[in-house]
Amino acid sequence: MAQDEAVIGCIGELLLGTQGAAGPGEVLVSIRGGSETFLAWSDEPLPSGATVLVIHSRGIRQVDVIAWQSPFDPHDQSLAPY
Repeated sequence: MAQDEAVIGCIGELLLGTQGAAGPGEVLVSIRGGSETFLAWSDEPLPSGATVLVIHSRGIRQVDVIAWQSPFDPHDQSLAPY
């Protein structure tokens, strides 16, 4: 199946958590001027609501994701100057 190259590198939010090797979840990705959902696979289970980065397209409506936290997130205390 043809890969959807446009989705690779996009950030999304898990609507349904992934189960690692046990099964996919569902991710909502902002793409092509709108939002689209994809089946989301990950190596490790990820919870619903997690922010993820799409790292690979498996073909029609299926992607591989990893947990993602923006390096510019103002709530990330590891970036605080003190």
